[in-house]
This record gives sequence, C-alpha cells and structure tokens, in this order.
Amino acid sequence: MMEQAVKTHTLKTVGDIWDRVASGEKTFEVRRDDRGFQKGDVVVLERWHVKGATGGLRADMDGSGYSEKPKALTFKIGFVLSGGQYGLEPGYVAFSLQPVDAANG
Repeated sequence: MMEQAVKTHTLKTVGDIWDRVASGEKTFEVRRDDRGFQKGDVVVLERWHVKGATGGLRADMDGSGYSEKPKALTFKIGFVLSGGQYGLEPGYVAFSLQPVDAANG
C-alpha cells in the first residue's frame, strides 16, 4: 500500500478564534472538506481580521490582511472526522490540531 504525500494547508483564521488556538484553548478545526484534509497533513493558520458586522476579511494598512500579532501557527492534523456522521454536515470535516515538534518536524 502506497503512503499518501503530506500536504500543507494554509488557512485564513479570524482573530478571536486564532487567539484561542494560540492560547491552547481551541485544539480542533471544523472546515469545509474542499482540500482533502488527512491525518499527518500540516495546517498553517494565518490570523486575519473580520470587517464590520457583515463579516468578510479585512486587510490591514499594508494591504496584507495580517494583524500585528504573530502571523501564523503551524500544526499537524491528528484525528479526522468526516461529515455525514455525529451531527457534522456532509462536505465538512473536523480534525484535531497537534503541535509540531520543532526537533522532529
């Protein structure tokens, strides 16, 4: 059986949710499964702002959309739950975020 290549997924994450991930309070993601998320893949969460009450991502003064805080957090995907079961809608996925050990990559 051939092992699947590890993918890196870079995802925009709104500031208050990003902050909860950075603090360790939030240890999972729920996303539309449009990227084929798999256990062992790498996820890079980039911190973005939401524009006003209507939502939408807002770019900062430099136009990048990044905030003044650290721009990204990197994790490996652990357990993956595919949609269509346990109350998760089809087409979505929930997965755990595992810290990346700098020594072991």
